[in-house]
Amino acid sequence: MKVYILDTGYLETDKNNVVGGATMGTYSNPHVKNEWIKLPVMAVLIDHPDGKILYDLGSNPEAMNGYWPKNLQEVYPLYQTKEQRLENQLALCDTKPEDIKKVIISHMHLDHAGNLDMFRHADVYVSKADFMQAQTQVRLNADPLTHGGYIKADLDVSVKQYHLVEDDFEFAKGVEIINLPGHTPGLLGLVVHLENEGTLIFPQDCVYTSEIYGPPAKPSGLLYDSLSFFKSINKVRSLEKKYDAKVFFAHDDEFFKTIKVAPKYYK
Repeated sequence: MKVYILDTGYLETDKNNVVGGATMGTYSNPHVKNEWIKLPVMAVLIDHPDGKILYDLGSNPEAMNGYWPKNLQEVYPLYQTKEQRLENQLALCDTKPEDIKKVIISHMHLDHAGNLDMFRHADVYVSKADFMQAQTQVRLNADPLTHGGYIKADLDVSVKQYHLVEDDFEFAKGVEIINLPGHTPGLLGLVVHLENEGTLIFPQDCVYTSEIYGPPAKPSGLLYDSLSFFKSINKVRSLEKKYDAKVFFAHDDEFFKTIKVAPKYYK
């Protein structure tokens, strides 16, 4: 089994959206300067003996050309080269979208479900709670300003079969899906047990950055349920300790510079 980290570009945003209260005024220093930061966006390809598995899909390449509404283009601008498009990252791993029959999406936000149209032929596994939240939010009205981090066009894609996940389970030999709600009503993390390089944990937006992970853990700037969020971080920490695992932080620019990216791999 091989695990490839796919570099699908990056977003930028105010750090307060990532780490809650990152820059706050005080009585002595009321006028603080906000920090504008870079957020790498990864997808994960697992070349498994039973078939290739793709975890998360990055952002739609037309995001800044009107696929995303203007407010999200302003708050989370996407930077993506031709080489960073998902199909070209897969090509680095000798893989075509049609080779992938199983897709796992951590949650349905714009930077995780953005290329779903490439996988209409696939079985797609998503958190039931997040899928229901996303579908409800984009269909209450036509105004994209009320849709939060969900993009209606992503959610309009029909696939072979959606599988709505509620419990932790072994997805394939050596690959576990774990539920990590908090950032959104439901979020699917991945635990991968490799023969040579040990256990890798991909908590995605349960743990944006090493700063959020701590200890002490810090809140994200975007939270659906703060109590579940911290409980999920503790779950990741417990699994890290249990397996002496490596945790991959979803949107940590400094961390991203330290890991192997496709065509390199973990095995």
